[in-house]
Amino acid sequence: MPRNKQIVLDSRPQGQASEQNFRLQEVDTPPLSDGQVLVRHHFLSLDPYMRGRMNEGKSYAAPQPLGEVMIGGTAGEVIESRHPGFAPGDSVVGMGGWQEYSVVDAGQPGMLRKVDTRQVPLSHYLGAVGMPGVTAWYGLQRIIAPQAGQTIVVSAASGAVGSAVGVLAKERGCRAVGIAGGADKCRYVTEELGLDACIDHREHADTASLSRALKLACPSGIDGHFENVGGRVLDAVMLRMNAFGRIALCGMIAGYDGQPIPLTYPQLILTQRMRIEGFIVSEHMDDWPQALRELAGLVGSGRFRPRETVSMGLETAPTAFLGLLQGRNFGKQLVKLT
Repeated sequence: MPRNKQIVLDSRPQGQASEQNFRLQEVDTPPLSDGQVLVRHHFLSLDPYMRGRMNEGKSYAAPQPLGEVMIGGTAGEVIESRHPGFAPGDSVVGMGGWQEYSVVDAGQPGMLRKVDTRQVPLSHYLGAVGMPGVTAWYGLQRIIAPQAGQTIVVSAASGAVGSAVGVLAKERGCRAVGIAGGADKCRYVTEELGLDACIDHREHADTASLSRALKLACPSGIDGHFENVGGRVLDAVMLRMNAFGRIALCGMIAGYDGQPIPLTYPQLILTQRMRIEGFIVSEHMDDWPQALRELAGLVGSGRFRPRETVSMGLETAPTAFLGLLQGRNFGKQLVKLT
């Protein structure tokens, strides 16, 4: 069995996370038992939710244990199998974590899934045709529930989740407006993803300025909003929400380092009769097959062209992850391990 490099959580962040919170180690890979498979990871997924799990406080998921491999999605290849449903060479996705290899109990539901890479590249099963894509699908379809002709806004619009929201909204006949950081990201949102407009939040120093830009981009107001950021972005959007608007609350990356993110205009929830709903996509597994079919069709047909930022080598994962939290990535953040 091969030697296995791993990155573990060595300490909990005090405020902003740093590379010192992680530790690289090398261990022996245990031999397989009946029902297990050995997976060689080709790609590791880096996602904002991982920052919340580094903390010890109460959340929707248990904290990342100290001294254990960082939790995370992986895509790779079966190297050895003692399970009848998997064979060497199968392309698979799972939650193998920040390591080069994993031994998986393949008979447990949801632990490992075979994927077809003939039309959808393997890496996209960690992004557009994976958890981020399904997150976008669920928040848009089940919470915002858009109707053709309505205006939908999405923050972090060039990211793994936000890009899928925008494309799915356009597929449903909506006016789709993105918010992103930087001219290059905004060009991608409009020119490659096909959204109707994109606002560069870096050009707006305060909520009022950002809200004025939203008024120009959304002349009929905002009917639905998919929130990945929080803070002044959410404040600005709420100022432009129509009556009975719906907000799917997916992420609050503005507060992932522990700082408070107050809501400036909570009275608008009442006066505009808004519906604001937070959700965790892993709690809605019944919707995954339908979402994945639609997303795979969009990617396979070329109607959805996801961007990726790829860091090379397991050792680069902490730096790439911290860059993700600061918005340095473009699209889905991955680490390539082979």
